[in-house]
Amino acid sequence: MFVKVLIVDDHDDINNGVLEILSALGIKNIQQSQYCDDAQLKIKRAIFDKQPFDLLITDLSFKKDHREVRLKNGDDLIAALRIDYPELPIIVYSMIDLLQKVRVLVSKHNVNAYVCKGRKGSVELSQAIKNVYNNEQFLSTQVARALSPKTNIEIDDFDIELVKQLSLGQLQNEISDYFKANNISPSSVSSIEKRLNKLRIQFKADNATHLVAKMKDLGLI
Repeated sequence: MFVKVLIVDDHDDINNGVLEILSALGIKNIQQSQYCDDAQLKIKRAIFDKQPFDLLITDLSFKKDHREVRLKNGDDLIAALRIDYPELPIIVYSMIDLLQKVRVLVSKHNVNAYVCKGRKGSVELSQAIKNVYNNEQFLSTQVARALSPKTNIEIDDFDIELVKQLSLGQLQNEISDYFKANNISPSSVSSIEKRLNKLRIQFKADNATHLVAKMKDLGLI
């Protein structure tokens, strides 16, 4: 079983619950952090001291307070860690149950498990820890469809690039010109408009600005 684990969550009650789960599995060397910046420093220091963590359990959402931070959420932390420590096992333990969010974290950042907080959260987290220790993936039941090729929330690189250009302040005709110049298809204004309308419906966004905000929150752009 894992020997040294870091929990990153800004809620004491959640931390205490995770502590109980880890203790029940016989894990004694457990550290905690309520800030993602601190968590990254702890991991770096542990590596420097040649006593690395062998599992990270992190939330995604962290409330903003008086302290200025560079890594604002779990997404930022995971992305930063994957650059320097691609092999570090990571379990996400979060209230967020959006399939697209899970798909990005698993496919892009190689998250080893995604557990949804809730009635079965403790049981599933315990199972996830066992699975990850045995080099097996784990996804909570409500997000298990995230990796299915048939999931209806799937978006592709075209959609991401489209909204990225939108976030840069580009108008639809400017995006069309950009796509044509970079051989991205479809590139017509009508096709772009149709795709944006579809994305607004899919993400339940009121307008283009709302769509950009939602996709940024999901870490898609």
